[in-house]
Amino acid sequence: MTSAQDDQCVPHDLDRNVLVTKLGALADKLVNWGWKRSQFPLAFGLACCAMEMIATRASRHDQARFGWEFVRGSARQADLMIVSGTVTKKMLPSIVRLWNQMPEPKYVIAMGACATSGGPFKEGYNVVSGIDTFLPVDVYITGYPPRLEAVLRAFAKLQQKIEGLSLRTSRWYAKDGVIEIPMPWLGPDIVDVRRAGEISQRTKVHSQWEAFI
Repeated sequence: MTSAQDDQCVPHDLDRNVLVTKLGALADKLVNWGWKRSQFPLAFGLACCAMEMIATRASRHDQARFGWEFVRGSARQADLMIVSGTVTKKMLPSIVRLWNQMPEPKYVIAMGACATSGGPFKEGYNVVSGIDTFLPVDVYITGYPPRLEAVLRAFAKLQQKIEGLSLRTSRWYAKDGVIEIPMPWLGPDIVDVRRAGEISQRTKVHSQWEAFI
């Protein structure tokens, strides 16, 4: 069919929606192009992986050519958190607080074995076994520490993810779409508030079992 015939097949009340959809797709491409090339990472190194993260900014690898040049010292000016190093239970509340202060859209990269799963300290009494137990990680970088090429590859993967976003479905434009991570409780051990009901139930069952014994 010709284009005129195509227009006649579209009901009059939907014609405007088709135009909005076409403009929305163009807007998505323009906005995503800007987002993926203007990431502001938060300077948040925790251990040896931070040295590799810092070296990625040097002239040999030059992460600025991807649009990731300005590393911010304030969470309110950053939209990317690179967790590089061992996450201890005392440090975790500060990480969550900084994450909540970052404006949307925001992303998380877990850099290295320690940030990804706890690394060699996984069974340690004071180490969190992966930052993804509390924050929504977008890209994982394996290694101990990872090579600089792996860090650049993670940047490219995050850019691919941003390219697939849409303004019409993004959570930060939806009603009640902003994710607020509750602050974990730091006592004898770290407690995820979101699992408080589950922990209470398990404690109750354990107490009943001890009374039975």
